[in-house]
Amino acid sequence: MSMGKSIWPADDQTESLLSAARGGDTEAINRLLEKHRDAIRRLVQLRLDRKVQRRVDVSDVVQDVMVEASGRLQKYLDDPAMAFHLWLRQIAWDRIIDTYRRHRVSAKRNMDREQPMAAPAGSDQSTMELAVQLCDPAMTPATAATQREITEKVEEAIDRLGEQDQEIIVMRHYEHLSNQEIAEALGLNPPAASMRYLRALRRLKELLQDGDHHEAFSEIQL
Repeated sequence: MSMGKSIWPADDQTESLLSAARGGDTEAINRLLEKHRDAIRRLVQLRLDRKVQRRVDVSDVVQDVMVEASGRLQKYLDDPAMAFHLWLRQIAWDRIIDTYRRHRVSAKRNMDREQPMAAPAGSDQSTMELAVQLCDPAMTPATAATQREITEKVEEAIDRLGEQDQEIIVMRHYEHLSNQEIAEALGLNPPAASMRYLRALRRLKELLQDGDHHEAFSEIQL
């Protein structure tokens, strides 16, 4: 199954930078963190609620993540419990949740689903790739209008998924994490992560086949 390019940088230099950082190389520490800044920004833009983003500068959230990561880096270097980018992702995710809870003040929010994002923001290409994967290739839309309609339908369906299903779909198709990375981030073994992903796809299929757009997705195969 083909996945898009991960939002996280390739791991070609990370290990050498980590090794130098353990030796006290300040420049290596700076390079290590800066190497991942753009990925953290993309994660915040992807996962932070759109209404919150209208009130909060994404750059401020990113900087908070970088400062926290810098302060906690030595503890990570002493005992790296997971891959470095997944450790950074967890810090960023915690900051996203904190930012959401401090700024999302709408009385209409669903208190039973305290989460910082609904359908992914600004990710039409990833949504379209997911839709094409789920559909018969012959159904690939030919017009921009049809693409927009289908991406909106997919995003609405993702928003209706349960929290666990939504999380693993977004990690796989929007963050483009591998099954191994998802397993590590969620504290699962790879087979369990794979089964959770397949269940989420199945539920997404059911939602897409339900409602006004049943015909557009009637050929979905899993």
